[in-house]
Amino acid sequence: MAIITLISDWGMNSHYQASVKGAILKQIPDARIIDITHTLRPFDVMNCSFILKNSYQDFPEGTIHIIGVNTEASMQSPHVVVKHNGSYFIGADNGVFSLIFEHDSVEAYELNIMQDSDYFTFSSRDVFVKVASMIASGKPLSEMGDPYKDLNRMYAFKPVVSQDKIEGKVIFVDDYENVFVNIDKQTFREVGKGRPYTIKFRVPGYAISSLKTSYSDVADGERLALFGSTGYLEIAMNKGKASSLLGLGLTDSVSVEFEPR
Repeated sequence: MAIITLISDWGMNSHYQASVKGAILKQIPDARIIDITHTLRPFDVMNCSFILKNSYQDFPEGTIHIIGVNTEASMQSPHVVVKHNGSYFIGADNGVFSLIFEHDSVEAYELNIMQDSDYFTFSSRDVFVKVASMIASGKPLSEMGDPYKDLNRMYAFKPVVSQDKIEGKVIFVDDYENVFVNIDKQTFREVGKGRPYTIKFRVPGYAISSLKTSYSDVADGERLALFGSTGYLEIAMNKGKASSLLGLGLTDSVSVEFEPR
């Protein structure tokens, strides 16, 4: 039984996701379809890559991921199928793959199959579902297109690192309004070397000077910082909305300042 996930910016009040699911079931009647999300901001490749990067590894090997964001093909962003660690990804090469896999090696093919309609505005249904069906039936990726070596590069924000400071940016805000910063645990440890630190952001007087291991380590409504399951620094409030209450939105600065050596 094929497992097929969908991630898109189609929203919840349009026909798009129903149409794609119907097409999947026509071609793969026993498919198990999993919705990752359909409420991405329109054309937001960065947001899409963050969610998929932090979820696909929890699916069984062989899962097929259809990426329904910015899907129109062009010379600059052709349709591709990518295989990585036993999982398959189908979408337009608009930079999303380079953000998901960064420096990991992948097997990729530029698709050259005929689509299932004369329209060119709904690739997720008319191209990607057909590719998913071919994968589910056991066809090799080489039958779907030619090897594709150079995925388009889109670069995620990287923190600025100095001897006593890491300057990061907010890269994601989840539905609880927890704020994710592009400072990973390894960088924090390598720069900090166990020194005392202060985590600062735009609201004066609300700096944080210790990391917690869970949201409930502080009282309801209190702010905290931790490294969660994504490996990135999170600014949160226990049962509160950190993004709104602390005024932290996408690309806002968050810094970690260490005690000088």
